[in-house]
Amino acid sequence: MVSSFALVTRTAVPVEQLFDVSLSIDEHVASMEESGERAIGGVTGGSIGLGETVTWRARHFGIWFTMTSQITSLERPDRFVDEQTHGPFRSFRHEHTFTRDGEITVMVDTLTIGSPIFGRLAERTVLVPYLRRLIRRRNGHLLAALDPTASTP
Repeated sequence: MVSSFALVTRTAVPVEQLFDVSLSIDEHVASMEESGERAIGGVTGGSIGLGETVTWRARHFGIWFTMTSQITSLERPDRFVDEQTHGPFRSFRHEHTFTRDGEITVMVDTLTIGSPIFGRLAERTVLVPYLRRLIRRRNGHLLAALDPTASTP
């Protein structure tokens, strides 16, 4: 069993800029400072591309986790997908889509996760709320990195 959720972020930042910064390992690390997340293998700095992997090490729930993700799809500037190849989840897929709505860029993060233990109960009560907060924090960091004055309508 798996659970999915989507988080929508709207901003005046141009779609191409938001797409590119979303692939930045350095900005991801900066956005996850609270969990001590760092890239320890594969692409560890700069921008990650199609077919490339990154191995993350981070502390969540007081426990250190290691997870390797691969960019399995990339269509600049509209969409990319990263998926866990090794790590703590039974399954983990993060689709990032970018569209325009007039002068506004709409970024949608869709995560589909499978808990390694307790199935749907753990997904719904612990993992989905936790990951939603992490993605919201990450997206706020990305927007501030691009334009500290940018608004999120």
